[in-house]
Amino acid sequence: MKVVLVSAVALIDVDGRVLLSQRPAGKPMAGLWEFPGGKVEPQETPEAALIRELQEELGIDTWASCLAPLTFASHSYDDFHLIMPLFACRKWQGTPTPREGQVLKWVRPSAMRDYPMPAADLPLIPILRDWL
Repeated sequence: MKVVLVSAVALIDVDGRVLLSQRPAGKPMAGLWEFPGGKVEPQETPEAALIRELQEELGIDTWASCLAPLTFASHSYDDFHLIMPLFACRKWQGTPTPREGQVLKWVRPSAMRDYPMPAADLPLIPILRDWL
């Protein structure tokens, strides 16, 4: 089974809310809410992938020193196995703006269960809730 490495981030605002992004129509798992991030390219670190993805998807800049490793997901889908490190980030430059047709929402960790998410993301919710 193919293993896919995806890097994700919990962007945390001053009120302790976390940014969720809704997958746009036409993409796999469209309509589900997820943490921003994306595939780690060959020769790229998970941190470098996140910095690149945040710039592409949300138009914000952050730095590796602001990405704190929090936890990870390991989940088997039908056609691949996902490994996804989740970083926490409280410091970035710019205002997150949807650049790829996605919907963004700042959500309290206690309310995250109200948003349908991919199976791999669900085990991350209680960890984030306890940590925040």
